[in-house]
Amino acid sequence: MVGYELLFRGGMENYFPGIDGDTATSRVLSGTFFTTGIDRIAAGRQAYINFPRNLVLRKIPLMFPPETTTVEVLENVNADAEVVESLREIASKGYTVALDDFSYRDGVGPLVDLCHIVKVDFVHSTPEEIRTIAGDMLSRGKRVLAEKVETHADFERAIGLGFSLFQGYFFSKPEIIKDTDIPALKMNLLRIMGEAQQSDYDVGRLKSLIEQDVGVSYKLLRYLNSPFFRRVSPITSIRQAIVMLGEKGIRAFISIILLAELGQDKPDELIKSSILRARMCELAGKKGGSRVDPSELFMMGLFSHIDAILDSDMKSVLERLPLAGEIKDALGDRTGPLAPYIELVEGYERGLWEESGRTSNELGIDEEDLPAIYMDALTYADALFDSSQ
Repeated sequence: MVGYELLFRGGMENYFPGIDGDTATSRVLSGTFFTTGIDRIAAGRQAYINFPRNLVLRKIPLMFPPETTTVEVLENVNADAEVVESLREIASKGYTVALDDFSYRDGVGPLVDLCHIVKVDFVHSTPEEIRTIAGDMLSRGKRVLAEKVETHADFERAIGLGFSLFQGYFFSKPEIIKDTDIPALKMNLLRIMGEAQQSDYDVGRLKSLIEQDVGVSYKLLRYLNSPFFRRVSPITSIRQAIVMLGEKGIRAFISIILLAELGQDKPDELIKSSILRARMCELAGKKGGSRVDPSELFMMGLFSHIDAILDSDMKSVLERLPLAGEIKDALGDRTGPLAPYIELVEGYERGLWEESGRTSNELGIDEEDLPAIYMDALTYADALFDSSQ
């Protein structure tokens, strides 16, 4: 993971608002760098931000740190003398310049000379266009970024053409080669998870199972003593940790540890996304009007990537996990009362504003609450992910 692209949405309309690109990008920059904090959103990585012509001419990117700002020049920005001069100064200050949705057009040459990255849309470009652009740009020493890479086939094709950066959701989908079993070494985690899922679980038995796994014990204590909880006195025993977290908390934590163990050979972002989805689903459930158990929503979100983590069919994996029937219905068939919540979260994380807005309204959740829910989930995911490693 090298960076995140920040998507703008003004107000709660289900379409890009009738404002110019300058205002849109200005709001992104203000909200991200001055209000929310870029570290919370981009986690220390690059923030890819679209800059329209006027903001390039005003050299607005220079207001922000080059270590975290990639200047995306939109495809409708022409390479006139003023634009080229401004971009040359921006690039000279250490900023990464990327050309968005690149295609050959008259006068684009000076922009290519100045840029570091060329983004190629894998959905709207033909295979021949992609091949030509990649070969040309690589010969000029540019990095090529494959955009809208949605399948492993696209990913492999991009690698074969020399692309070194990839943007899309291919990594969160399974590449099913065979039915992947849960490794035997992880079965103790499954036993712990199974015990924690019992409505009347025995604290003593759960404590004994956890203490048999040094890694789980260490991660549990590290998590409870992390800055996220701001404790005055440290938690020093497993029994104390179980009591402090409570029934639902210990279930969630053990499940996260299991997920992290199963996904050791997968991108970190896949596990972080799972935790973020879990928290968003849980918080959305507390805001919504339907009577659903937020802890079940948490577990649903947490295991929503399990097919990609194990490269297996979702239903096949769910059969082997001690999860509630409604969770399996939602993830396996997208049916039941929990399903709309995972659809809400998936729509929001992809920037599908119309879809997520419609779903939130159906669930009785105020759209205005979604950004705060997302930011809370980001903070939570960072804390738990760090503890699970």
